[in-house]
Amino acid sequence: MNTKTKKRVVVVGGGTGTYTVLTGLKKYSDTLDLTAIVAMTDSGGSTGRLRDEFGYLPVGDVRMALTALAHEGDEEDALLRKLFLHRFATNGNISGHNFGSLFLVALTDILGSEESAIEAASRVLRVCGTVLPVTHEKVHLVAEYSNGERIVGEHEIDEPNNSVGEHKITSLSITPKATLNTKAREALLQADLIICGPGDLYTSVLANCVVDGFSDVLKATKGKMVYISNLMTKFGQTTGMGVKGHMHELARYSGRIPDFVLVNTATLPDDLLSRYESEREYPLVQDCESNECRVIADDFLASEEVVRGKGDVLKRSLIRHDPHKLASAIVDLLH
Repeated sequence: MNTKTKKRVVVVGGGTGTYTVLTGLKKYSDTLDLTAIVAMTDSGGSTGRLRDEFGYLPVGDVRMALTALAHEGDEEDALLRKLFLHRFATNGNISGHNFGSLFLVALTDILGSEESAIEAASRVLRVCGTVLPVTHEKVHLVAEYSNGERIVGEHEIDEPNNSVGEHKITSLSITPKATLNTKAREALLQADLIICGPGDLYTSVLANCVVDGFSDVLKATKGKMVYISNLMTKFGQTTGMGVKGHMHELARYSGRIPDFVLVNTATLPDDLLSRYESEREYPLVQDCESNECRVIADDFLASEEVVRGKGDVLKRSLIRHDPHKLASAIVDLLH
């Protein structure tokens, strides 16, 4: 199909949520022009260590998006994708680092810019789309809480201590101020559909929205907006919030109410729920009102349990969306 007749779909977020959505949508790349806009505030794990050592933009979310959109055709393609996701598990300094992240840092060293490194990695992986940092400026996420405390750093916000995590986030911003990537701006303005989530509300999704210019463009674009609701609450971020609360926070920072909200209706596994409950995290309650937006409720649940890879020290979700179920519902919205 000619590129001009493809529907333009932009996925906003970062991490495993964006990876899941892109993995499903890639199957429709003959009819979709896909762009991923990813947050540049990651400061935890391997990405945080590389960011501190080299001073470059965080590469973890970029790596995940590139791998999700990587070409699939033969055994060599499959091996290359596995290579980009491979995490070293040793007793040395390389332990916990991901090959794909190291590859992107090396390319940045060689080519002189993060943008050139992403473009080169895209060619190596033959990606079915475009991956764009939301900003080219180096920033950190800042959260202010209902008790007056202020935390700087995505990792500290994502995995807060108990005293901070018991309070609500009242304000989210970045420091220093940063402007929206011009190419990301163009992608949003030209989009037929903009997808936010799933993913941690403040540290993955809204981390993009607080970049200067993002909300203005989102209000100006004619593209429809979809929010894919999370499956579980997140301690320290969305405790006690239902789908409606998530949607209203998205509207607060993005400047618009989503046109559609995708909500899972499948029953979540009891054994995994008990593990979440021990972390004070619970299934998200569907409490949206039909007059606010169109709610699409269906089984979007992945059947397999997530297994943490060796060398991965970050907290990961155990229950995730099925990429192909999500993609099917999203494609239906474009008809």
